[in-house]
Amino acid sequence: MRMFHGKKEETHMKLLKTNILICLLSLCLLGTKCQPNTTEILWDNFGVPHIFAGDAREMYSAFAWAQMQNHANLILKLYGQARGRAAEYWGEEFLESDMKIHLFEIPGKAGKAYQAQDGEFRSYLDAFVEGINQFAEAHRDQIEDKYLKVLPVTAADVIGHTLRVTALEFLAAEDIYLSGKVLPKGSNAVAVAPSKSESGHAMLVINPHLPWSDFFLWFESHLNAPGFSSYGISLVGMPSMTLAFNENLGWAHTVNPIDASDRYELQLKEGGYILDGKVQPFEKRKVLLKVWGKGDSFINHEMEFSYSLHGPVVGQNEHNAYAVRVAGLDNKEIIKQYHLMAGAKDFKEFETALKMLQNPMFNVIYADREGNIFYLFNGNIPVRDEGDFRFWKGTIDGTASKYIWDQIHPYEDLPKVLNPASGFLQNCNDPPWTCTDPPVLDPADFPPYFSSKGNFLRPQRAVNMISGNPSVSFEELIGYKHNTGMEAADRFLDDLLLAVEKFPDSLSLDAARVLKAWDRKTETTSKGAVLFASWWDRVNASLFDIPWSPEDPYHTPRGIREEKKAVELLGEAAGDIFTRYGSLDAVWGDVYRLRLNDIDLPANGGPGDYGIFRTVYFTEDVDHMKRAIAGETFVAVVEFSEQVNARVILGYGNASQPGNPHVGDQLDMLSKKKLRPALLTYDQILPFLEKREVFSMQ
Repeated sequence: MRMFHGKKEETHMKLLKTNILICLLSLCLLGTKCQPNTTEILWDNFGVPHIFAGDAREMYSAFAWAQMQNHANLILKLYGQARGRAAEYWGEEFLESDMKIHLFEIPGKAGKAYQAQDGEFRSYLDAFVEGINQFAEAHRDQIEDKYLKVLPVTAADVIGHTLRVTALEFLAAEDIYLSGKVLPKGSNAVAVAPSKSESGHAMLVINPHLPWSDFFLWFESHLNAPGFSSYGISLVGMPSMTLAFNENLGWAHTVNPIDASDRYELQLKEGGYILDGKVQPFEKRKVLLKVWGKGDSFINHEMEFSYSLHGPVVGQNEHNAYAVRVAGLDNKEIIKQYHLMAGAKDFKEFETALKMLQNPMFNVIYADREGNIFYLFNGNIPVRDEGDFRFWKGTIDGTASKYIWDQIHPYEDLPKVLNPASGFLQNCNDPPWTCTDPPVLDPADFPPYFSSKGNFLRPQRAVNMISGNPSVSFEELIGYKHNTGMEAADRFLDDLLLAVEKFPDSLSLDAARVLKAWDRKTETTSKGAVLFASWWDRVNASLFDIPWSPEDPYHTPRGIREEKKAVELLGEAAGDIFTRYGSLDAVWGDVYRLRLNDIDLPANGGPGDYGIFRTVYFTEDVDHMKRAIAGETFVAVVEFSEQVNARVILGYGNASQPGNPHVGDQLDMLSKKKLRPALLTYDQILPFLEKREVFSMQ
């Protein structure tokens, strides 16, 4: 066993004395709960931990242990990055990451946030950290040596990781990364009221679409302690549920079109910047960053960071600097808010937690046993005196102090809908104004900078599937979730085929024959979807006869204005598809693949830009096939009946740790559009039990 040295050794000894002792108790009979002073982890056969704890502190310690078992390498890497010492641990490739962490002062903010926690919740954070460190001590041989450098983990690391991911990588990524591609981040969510439900019970669809790697990975779990029960997912390394349900209620998040961070262009002059006609000096801060080299050598980098009154400077050239102001970076209780949301017993308790406004972004779509459904355009929206959404999404004039905001709108100001007459709510990353049909939120009732206007095809698909069904069954809702149809094809294919008849050529006629036979879906067996997608990729709004209209937000745009141009684009698409795949009727599942380690399976569904509700994003692989990299992560379809009925899947599996059998073990289910029952009671879990771990408290 590798021992720590100096202060680390003292910390290590304290952990040995104070942490939970972990042991596998072979004497504990299956089907019988162990003694009440123990905490159990029942691992099911998909690697989901079902934790039954004596109190919340034990629950969170066991939760951390479970996360480490499935994601230890990744968790320690993420905490090392949140600490701003990743380059010191692993080399120069992490230097840019460390610079960003220190530029935005994440370690200092995390430390202050920890000190601000109340005693009870601080004990939960401490317990989570104990579980992380205890697992690492007990299973050092299962963790790559390079990640052991991060140990021991502190509560500030956990908070810093949460702040980094929420504020910097979700909320402010587009403003911080002045150039370069930001990975796709989105979600689907649906809530159905009893008035529109066949069973008379409210239903909820939870369906985030995030990249399949790094800090975007989800961890599925089931947490239970006296007075607390919650099933759902957390972003790896975070100590509380992020999207979840319990026996009374549940919620989903979707990434919302919110502007809660801003990029300012500053005019440089005399070593400072111009503000209201005067030269304002930058505040400077120096940080020494170490970069690990060969052997045990280190290279020291003394970094000087600049700060304007707008915020940290993220880029600079000869004449201008760019500063970013981010709402929510000083929020101290986001983890506690999620704990309260997951433990809420009714809508009043849940909304009380939401009113804390500790989460700086993300829509909330909610349903409960009492029959309530609810939508909230959540976030820390700055209070501004002028400008619309487009203005604030652009680069802001940094020479005028009037654009530097200090306050955020209170909860009461945010767009929200409770129990609409339509009987359903949805969000697929569209603005709040189209959350149901007919619309009930008017953008004119809110400041013009609150959100964008307009709609796109994926949320239209959601509305058009659900709105016309007066009595949605649980199985129908699952069917909607698995729907692979292309709204773009339903809207434009017939017009495209008519255009080919008017302006025919041999290649477009061949393409039209394929498209006429196509089922207009993206099933693994669909022929024609690859061709149509290639055509749609070439289309822009100038081609449409009727553009998107707020008077008909769910059925526009439609029609083809430039028919000849549309046929020319079809010919281009056909030529490209034939060159790439040797056939115009290439099968969707042959081209679009689910690949992870040695697994290689046909995919269904596709990018939301095509109006596909079953949303998967792909990148071109080395063999010119398309490999899934984002979308369709976790799915939960939940019915709040007398006994909660839920079906779930975590597409890429519930583990990333090398050698864990649950890396990619649900990809086959994803390929076949299958869900599994959520195991919500002790007796339901036992027939699917893979192993049991029992924590004995000392």
